[in-house]
This record gives sequence, C-alpha cells and structure tokens, in this order.
Amino acid sequence: MPIADSPTLLTVRDAAERLAVTPRTLKYYEERGLVTPSRSEGRYRLYDEDDLERFSRILRLRALGFSLAGITEMLKRPLENTESGRRGYSMESLQQIRDGLAQQVESLDARIESVQRELKEAQKLKAELSDDLDYVQRRLAGESADELIQKRRASAALKRTKGTKA
Repeated sequence: MPIADSPTLLTVRDAAERLAVTPRTLKYYEERGLVTPSRSEGRYRLYDEDDLERFSRILRLRALGFSLAGITEMLKRPLENTESGRRGYSMESLQQIRDGLAQQVESLDARIESVQRELKEAQKLKAELSDDLDYVQRRLAGESADELIQKRRASAALKRTKGTKA
C-alpha cells in the first residue's frame, strides 16, 4: 500500500509518455548531464516530479531554440517569481548565465584558433608531401633525376621570389 507522502516515481516509458517525448530523448538528456534520475534496485531509471519539471524546462528551452550548452547554463540557476507573477530569471541570474555563455564562446574561439593553426600546418605539410610524391612518381615513370631536381630547384626559387614580393 503506497504511503500518501511518498513521491510518485515513474519509469522511463511512463515519464516519456507524460512529457510527450521518446524514452531515448530522456536518456539523451541524462547522458548530457542535464538530469540525474534515481535508480531502482534493478538499476532502472526512476523519475520524480522534480525530474519531470526539469525535463519540461529543458523541452521548453529547446523549443525556444536554445542550445544544450545554453540550457546547461540556465539550469544552474533557479527560476524565481518575478514582479509580473511569472517565474523567470533575476537580473543577477541572467548576468551569470551571460558570463557563463561568454566564457564558453571565448573557449571555443581559442579552440577554433588552435584548429586553424593546425589546419594551416597540415596544408603546408600536404603541399610538401605532394611535391615529394610527384617527384617519386615521375622517377618511377622514367624521368631523369637530374632534370627533376633542376625543376624542383627552379620551382623553389620562384616560390621564394614570390614570397619576398608579398
């Protein structure tokens, strides 16, 4: 016989049905660390009303077009009662959300810059290897090593001349 004060716990299927999403959606948000349901003795996920409210919040924010990174920042702050009687974020919470998102953007800018440097290095190496590959293929095709080396030297000198003019 259930105790009146005990919270109702729902399985993944029941919670998904109540929220009108798939069980996979709930599991995905758990994998992303947005929700941490309790577990039964048999290790089944069990969702309480707080979990369902959190999921509802996530789903509303997703429907409004927010990214999961943005939602993660927003979930760190509680909703508060506003002057209009609605629940929302205080100015302080919004500033904290802004700061968290700005920090993520800065971090991504640094990663992009690093990847762009690596890409340039990889493109340069590819060009050098392509020249080497071309040389070996021409040698295999029977071209003279001396002639190919002269062409490589002339090409390298031309590249250096163009590089100093730029």
